[in-house]
Amino acid sequence: MDGNFGVVLFYSTSAAIRTEKLIKNSGFKVKLISVPRQLSSDCGISLRFNINYKDEIVKILKKEEVEYDSIHKL
Repeated sequence: MDGNFGVVLFYSTSAAIRTEKLIKNSGFKVKLISVPRQLSSDCGISLRFNINYKDEIVKILKKEEVEYDSIHKL
């Protein structure tokens, strides 16, 4: 990764899928990916996004009351 991306880690797969739909419907390009190994050894899904839109992504998460674990820059 070249540092242009961020990832949101979730407690559940359903939250990740719901968030992908919410954020795509808001006009942002996002992609569900496996949680990067450097962030967790657990199997799971995370949401990759352009780090330049982190503030907007966080606003959507808060507005829609999405439960998530953490956000990281890659």
